[in-house]
Amino acid sequence: MDIIRAIEAEQIKKDLPNIEVGDTVQVYYRIIEGTRERIQVFEGTIIKIQGESSRKTFTVRRLSYGVGVERTFLLNSPRISKLEITRKGKVRRAKLFYLRDRQGKSAKVKGRTNY
Repeated sequence: MDIIRAIEAEQIKKDLPNIEVGDTVQVYYRIIEGTRERIQVFEGTIIKIQGESSRKTFTVRRLSYGVGVERTFLLNSPRISKLEITRKGKVRRAKLFYLRDRQGKSAKVKGRTNY
């Protein structure tokens, strides 16, 4: 098992910020279409973080034209070119699934000022 942990340790990115559930983030994701490559920004609130080490994933939710869109990203994926935290959130839960049922102001997460 030590061989597997050693391989996983090589694949972990060191330059990522410390993200938490409730944070509003911008994920710069590289999309490959045929021979072309472009970067698409996905901005939303982190509602779930799961896994550990190189298998860590996080789910980002945003509203797009009144429809909720969720996308799960691998934290250490080579396709993520940049990850920016735009706002820190103050939450009391590990998973924010209750945001799926809410719209408008009730779907907002309180901001944290001391970070």
